Amino acid sequence: MSTAPPTVALIGTCDTKLDELLYVHDKLVNEYGVQCKLIDVGRTPSQHPSIAITQLDIFVSSGIDPPSDLQSLPRGKLISTIIKHTIPLVKSLRESGAIHAALSMGGSGGTSLGSEVMRAALPLGFPKLIVSTMAAGDAHPFVGESDLAMMHSVVDIAGLNDILCPILDNAAGAIAGMARAQRARLLEGPPPSPTSGISPASPGNKRIAITMFGVTTPAVTHARKLLAAYPCTTYVFHASGAGGRAMEKLAVAGFWSGILDLTTTELADALLGGVLSAGDARLTAAAHARIPQVVSLGALDMCNFGPRDTVPGQYRGRNLFEHNPSTTLMRTTAEECRVLGRQIAERLRYADQDNTAVWIPKKGVSALSVKDAPFWDPDADAALFAAVKEGLNSTQIRVIEEEREVNDPLFVEGMTVVLVTKSCGKRLAPSAHEVWRELVLESIFITRRTSAQS
Repeated sequence: MSTAPPTVALIGTCDTKLDELLYVHDKLVNEYGVQCKLIDVGRTPSQHPSIAITQLDIFVSSGIDPPSDLQSLPRGKLISTIIKHTIPLVKSLRESGAIHAALSMGGSGGTSLGSEVMRAALPLGFPKLIVSTMAAGDAHPFVGESDLAMMHSVVDIAGLNDILCPILDNAAGAIAGMARAQRARLLEGPPPSPTSGISPASPGNKRIAITMFGVTTPAVTHARKLLAAYPCTTYVFHASGAGGRAMEKLAVAGFWSGILDLTTTELADALLGGVLSAGDARLTAAAHARIPQVVSLGALDMCNFGPRDTVPGQYRGRNLFEHNPSTTLMRTTAEECRVLGRQIAERLRYADQDNTAVWIPKKGVSALSVKDAPFWDPDADAALFAAVKEGLNSTQIRVIEEEREVNDPLFVEGMTVVLVTKSCGKRLAPSAHEVWRELVLESIFITRRTSAQS
């Protein structure tokens, strides 16, 4: 086994932050015992013995000369140009095993540059850290659905001082440790997946994605217990916007054997302007990738906002529930639920219809919408259910209605049995109850299919 130390890619604008970059470079090499490749992504080329990859090297690696007007480009155009040519360079360094972690630092421009390069060039599981003035604000534009870590610089990265230096020291120590861990994984474990950078599942093991929210946690917990009896690995995604986007991105890459999309609440935030939207592509990737999926309507009774005083004015008179001091939930109305039901049906129409099913929990789509709970609203739920059924009526997609709530163990068992059958081609070891249940479900499906065809 090689004993060479791991290498950290240090990405920064050397024309404006050379002193700070050299401080981190020297910490990495001299105190933390790792190698460092300092990559200059500045507007004006810099010269220093510690710069391993110059600005010119970045363009040469792409097979072109730097644009003649590079120095005069507007800031946004400059950043996008350097990003375009830095991504393949960093990706090549990672694929060849030349680097084991990446660190960047900067203000808004440097953070935008570093984060976009890391997200595009470095897969999930590969260590990536940015020290940024932007880390204490809305970090979503920089992190997206990736596993990028951000550390707040507190002061601007503009001069070494007794506030900034300890923070840079911590960042150097953190990324050095992560680089060692990454190198150990590469030396001791199986090769990374070309799609995600994550070690592949063991032979015969299936990857199952599950979506969860606090108000559907009991359902997901039970599903995980059931799936533990089968050779599959479960990956639970918090339906926080970023969670849904990450799951969809991995679906596009063909990462999943099946998806238990139990919690589709992010659709409500996208429709109503909530803070946990996963965007308009939610519930589309599995359909286009032809991945088996069992979908339910978990937490579509709510849209998420921050503290109560951040709820938009037009919603102030609605049924609001303070989930915690940082989160206020708003009950969706019958008309909003009707729109959500239509959206679900429309997006699923493009799915592999033989391997897609929708399960409707008629007694409540979350822990808050069961009878006597704050979001109990039978009319709104009925509008949601009717819209889903009407939208899928002319398809072969199986729709199962149950007089149970989403967290009922028997409701979850039904969804899980169908998913395992569809995604793995085998059944979980069935109980007598499950065998009876599947026969009933299949008779419902056959009856409905025959009706649709006639």
